[in-house]
Amino acid sequence: MSGSVRKINLEDVQKIELPNASWSRMVLNQDTLEANKTSMGYSIFTPGTELSAVSHECEELAIVISGKGELKLEDTVVSCDAGDALFIPPETWHAVVNSGEEDLIMVFTFAYPDYPPTERK
Repeated sequence: MSGSVRKINLEDVQKIELPNASWSRMVLNQDTLEANKTSMGYSIFTPGTELSAVSHECEELAIVISGKGELKLEDTVVSCDAGDALFIPPETWHAVVNSGEEDLIMVFTFAYPDYPPTERK
């Protein structure tokens, strides 16, 4: 049995405003595609942006599309550049930082039908 392929344009979903004129959009999730197991988002972090730390209930996968940044963990910092893929285990405190001179663009996915239950510092 095959399902039908569905397409959602980035501009067709609500923009979530973040600090420093940065933003994010949950592109594929239970609201846009009736997905029930996974979700995907797209974020742009402007130069100098440093988000507060978060910890998600489920694992997160991300890939840096362009720019340069850091993922601050509780006891270390992981540098990331365009082309780098990141695996963030469940319940891992992390904060995204744009440490470069241009926008940091990332695509992220969760093993959850929408933005997952999340703690914030």
